[in-house]
Amino acid sequence: MNAVQPALESLTILIAEDSAADRMLLSSIVRRQGHQVLTAANGAEAVEVFRLQCPQLVLMDAMMPVMDGFEAARQIKALAGETLVPIIFLTSLSESEALARCLEVGGDDFLAKPYNQVILSAKIKAMDRLRRLQATVLQQRDQIARHHEYLLNEQRVAKAVFDKVAHSGCLNAPNIRYLQSPYALFNGDLLLAAFTPAGDMHVLLGDFTGHGLPAAVGAMPLAEVFYGMTAKGYGLAETLREMNAKLKRILPVDMFCCATLLCLSFQRRSVEVWNGGMPDGYLHSIATGERTPLTARHLPLGVLSPQTFDDRTEVFPMALGDRVFLLSDGVIDTCDADEQLFGVQRLQAVFAANRHPDALFEEIEQALRDFGGVTRDDVSMVEISLLEPAQLNPPALVYSDSGQSCPLDWSVSFEFRAATLKRFNPLPYLLQLLLEVHGLRTQSGALYSVLAELYSNALEHGVLGLDSSLKRDVSGFTRYYQQRNARLDELQDGFVRVHLQVTPQGEGGCLAIRVEDSGKGFDVERVLERPLDPVRLSGRGVSLIRQLGRNASWSDNGRSARVEFYWEALA
Repeated sequence: MNAVQPALESLTILIAEDSAADRMLLSSIVRRQGHQVLTAANGAEAVEVFRLQCPQLVLMDAMMPVMDGFEAARQIKALAGETLVPIIFLTSLSESEALARCLEVGGDDFLAKPYNQVILSAKIKAMDRLRRLQATVLQQRDQIARHHEYLLNEQRVAKAVFDKVAHSGCLNAPNIRYLQSPYALFNGDLLLAAFTPAGDMHVLLGDFTGHGLPAAVGAMPLAEVFYGMTAKGYGLAETLREMNAKLKRILPVDMFCCATLLCLSFQRRSVEVWNGGMPDGYLHSIATGERTPLTARHLPLGVLSPQTFDDRTEVFPMALGDRVFLLSDGVIDTCDADEQLFGVQRLQAVFAANRHPDALFEEIEQALRDFGGVTRDDVSMVEISLLEPAQLNPPALVYSDSGQSCPLDWSVSFEFRAATLKRFNPLPYLLQLLLEVHGLRTQSGALYSVLAELYSNALEHGVLGLDSSLKRDVSGFTRYYQQRNARLDELQDGFVRVHLQVTPQGEGGCLAIRVEDSGKGFDVERVLERPLDPVRLSGRGVSLIRQLGRNASWSDNGRSARVEFYWEALA
C-alpha cells in the first residue's frame, strides 16, 4: 500500500532573471507546480520585491545588470535575518570557483541552465523542507528561551525569600568575616550565625549534597530550626538533634547536610564544636600560633535516625583575639587546568606562611586566585574571632505582644532528676516563662547568663562532682568536658532544684532565683575571696553571677545559690 503523501504547501517564489524568455519559462514551470510567482529583471528589483512582499524562496540568476545575483543574495539574506529564505542560483557557470561563490554569498543551492523541470521541482521541495525545519528550530528555541526565563524568574523569587530567611542572623557582626561563592544561582552551602539570649554566638556552616535549587531545599527548614532554637536559648546538642530529625524526615535518602556547628562563648572564653562530615576547621591561638584541627567525628545531618544520632560536642578554650576558621570542601576541591586540586596541603602551606592573623583570610583568597582554579562546588569560608562582649552588639529581642498584661505575683519550683538531667536542657523553658514578666525583658541576656551559670554549677560541680580547677590549662579543659560527658552518661541519681519567685515592689518588681543541688558542696568563701585571673580558664561563673545579678549569696555549704533581679515600671 502506498503511503499517503502530504499535500504540497503553496509557496511564494521570487524569480530574478534578466532574460524575459527565461523569466517567462520559469514562471510557467513554477506556477504549474502550484506556487505563487513574483518576478524581477535585475538584482536591485529583486531586493526591493523581497523587501515589500517577503517571498519564501528565491530563484536567482547569477549574472544580471544593475546589481548581480551575488550582491542581491547578500542583501536578501541580511533582510531575512534569522528566517531561512532559501536562494537557488540559476547559472550557466561551470567553473568550480564561480559555483563556490554562489554558496559563499548565501546561496543554498544552484540549478544549471537549461532548466530541468523535474530537478527544479525536487530542489524547491528540498529547500521547502529545510525552510520549515529551520522555522521549527527557531520556534522551539524561542519556546525554550521563554521557559528558561520563567524558571529563572521563579528561582530569583525563591532566592530572595531564601536569602531573607538564611541571612537573617548576625553575619554582619564585627567578629565575623566570610566568603561565599555559589556554583549555581542557589548556594548549596549554608552559613548561619545568631546570638543566644546569653550573648553567645552560634555559627553553622553546612554543605548540602548537590548544587543549586535542589541543594537549597533543605536549607529553609534547617535555618528555621537554627534561628528558632538559638533565640530560645537551646544549646548545641538540642539544636543538633532537632535539625537532624527534621532533615531525616523531609529529605530524600540520597540527600544530607555535612555541617559544622559551633557555640562561641564570650563570657566563658570557649568554643563548643560539632563537626559532621565537613573538612577540618581550625582553632588558631594568637599567643602561640598553634592551630588545633576541628576534625569531623560524626556523620552528616539527615543520615542517622533520631535514636542513633550522636550529638556529643568538643569544647576548647579560647583567648581574646583567637579565631576559628571553617571552610567547605569547595575550597580544597578547586582544580586547575591540569585537574590538580588546590587541596589540604596548599591550604596548610598558607597557614604556615601566615605571619599576621588579621591577614589570613585575604591570604587564602589570594592563594585561590593565584592557583587559577575552576570551582566545581559551592565555595564557603568563615572566620570567627573571640572579642570582648562589649565589642559586640547583640540585637534586642522583639516581642509581638502589647506588654500591658503579665503575671506579677507568683512562684514556681522545679526538681530535675537524673533521667531528665541527662537529656533535657531546662534553660529555654525557664527563660520563656520568666520573659512573660514584661519588666524582665530588658534584662533577658543577663537573666539567661545567670540562669545558665547557676544551673551548670549545680549540675557539673554539685551533681556530677567535677573539679573546676581542672580547667587551669588547655589539656585540663579538654579532660574536664570529657569527664562531664562520661559522668552524665553514667548518672543514676541526684537532682537540681530551681525556685523562681516574682513579687511586685512599688511600680516594679523583684525576681528571686534559688538553685539547689544534691552535691557535696564547696568552700564558698574561698571561691568568693579569690581574685579573678584573666588568664585562668576556670572560676568565671561565680564572678559573672555577682556581676550580672544582685544580692548573690550561697548557703548550705555551697549547695544552694540565690540571686535577685529588679525592674521598674515600663514607661
